[in-house]
Amino acid sequence: MAKNTSSSAFRKIDVDQYNEDNYKEEEQGEVPQLGAGVDESEILSLLNQGKHQDALKTVLKNAPLGSKNQHVKDSALNLTLKVLLAIKSSQMDETVSNLDQDLLDTLMKYIYKGFEIPSEKSSSHLLTWHEKVFAIGGLGSIVRVLTDSKRV
Repeated sequence: MAKNTSSSAFRKIDVDQYNEDNYKEEEQGEVPQLGAGVDESEILSLLNQGKHQDALKTVLKNAPLGSKNQHVKDSALNLTLKVLLAIKSSQMDETVSNLDQDLLDTLMKYIYKGFEIPSEKSSSHLLTWHEKVFAIGGLGSIVRVLTDSKRV
């Protein structure tokens, strides 16, 4: 039968808290920044020694994903693109196969960011990287990168 509709118990929920004007992004812990974990001269010396895989792993592990400082992110991007462009196409398969899932996702983030600022012959090299990372990481890697709130 009919219930008592004069009760106001259902009105205890504050619906105004869900208003988009009141939304605050979750505070995330600050990830170590590039300057704190990786030295550019260290990466360049690894590249000069021919240790491209070590240089790539070091750059990806210390990516400033949670940083709000745009200068730190830009310098990390430039350094990562130097490393990516230094690795030859014949070495990409071996390099990508030695990365775990988190590093593959970070690499995919840098690939997409590199597409935003193309330089001479970088786009074709980045497309090759994208193909290799997609072959290992699959569609899930692309979805995780595009939906992640932590940007490079």
